[in-house]
Amino acid sequence: MSGAATQKASTFTTFEGHRRIATGSLQANALALKHALESGAQDPVLVFSDSTGRTIDLDTSGTDNAVLARTAERVAQLPEAAAPADGETDATDAPERRGRGRPRLGVVSREVTLLPRHWEWLSAQPGGASVALRKLVEQARRDNADKDSSRRASERAYHFIAAMAGDFPGFEEATRALFAGDLAGFAQRMAAWPADVRDYALWLVNENA
Repeated sequence: MSGAATQKASTFTTFEGHRRIATGSLQANALALKHALESGAQDPVLVFSDSTGRTIDLDTSGTDNAVLARTAERVAQLPEAAAPADGETDATDAPERRGRGRPRLGVVSREVTLLPRHWEWLSAQPGGASVALRKLVEQARRDNADKDSSRRASERAYHFIAAMAGDFPGFEEATRALFAGDLAGFAQRMAAWPADVRDYALWLVNENA
């Protein structure tokens, strides 16, 4: 995972209405949410994951210390906390060093349905079907890394604007530009949107931000 992706995976952003009021750790955003609600915020206050663009529900009851403790536990439960890093060492390429009869840690067994000719080809590969399948998947991941990263960035930005800007003028046109990979058009169609909403959406779709 790149430094930019790592940053997004570990940070969150809070909006009060269309105004960004916090960006940083989940604990910092939980406190920003708590204090905004206690101050009588007139507009909805939403916390977004910078990794997914989706909203995060947080329990802000009790004292600040109670919120911080509860939120620290919540961080480990989020899907993005368990996301594997791109570029990590492929365990399937490492030499076999397991004890007899002991499965390699991290290997998950699931059913795969293929045609007989596929099984025949896989079985003839060095190491057998399982090793061949793992190598094919890893090669496909490497070959499609840029495309997958771009798709995730577009989905991340879409989740955010769908929650925040679904009734804004130009929303449908912005969405079409986003998924067409036309980032200039995406920015142009958001030009009249509130600055914080527009800037955050552009940051989410920018894989190198």
